[in-house]
Amino acid sequence: MTPATRSRTALLNRLRTLALVEAADAVLIGWVVFAAFGAPANAANTVGFALTAGLLLIGSAYWALKHRQLRTGAALPPAIGAFRPLRSLCALALLAGPFVIAVPAVQGRTPSHWAPGLLLYGLALAEYVNYFHRQLMHDTRADWRRLLRTRRPRRSHLAADLRAHRDRRR
Repeated sequence: MTPATRSRTALLNRLRTLALVEAADAVLIGWVVFAAFGAPANAANTVGFALTAGLLLIGSAYWALKHRQLRTGAALPPAIGAFRPLRSLCALALLAGPFVIAVPAVQGRTPSHWAPGLLLYGLALAEYVNYFHRQLMHDTRADWRRLLRTRRPRRSHLAADLRAHRDRRR
């Protein structure tokens, strides 16, 4: 195996792992919040979870398509254009989320009726930025070296692919 083959294999494995872990995280977070911690499954907590899980599943789908792109040698991930309307839909959902989450807090309900939803909303917001705008997750040495060198987060991989897709259509 040559170094190039090893790095390609490592990248394919990493992309497959990212796709699986993001999907598993969506399920795990739901279990932790509602089963392990016993948060009530009311509108506020459910909306926070749905936003987080939805964005994690979008991320999982993106990494799976990115894996396919690398495996097949395509210029862009297949069906990348579908993520453009998803970005807008997620932005709208994130704008509406705080209104639903705030209702039990305004009604004077205990924090268990809205705090998990608020925490999950924050996670969903971070995932939205991480996927559609700037890479917030830095889990490799190369990511950290680049962040320390440039002192700012890079454009996310999905944002770069969406821009390349837009530019190809022009």
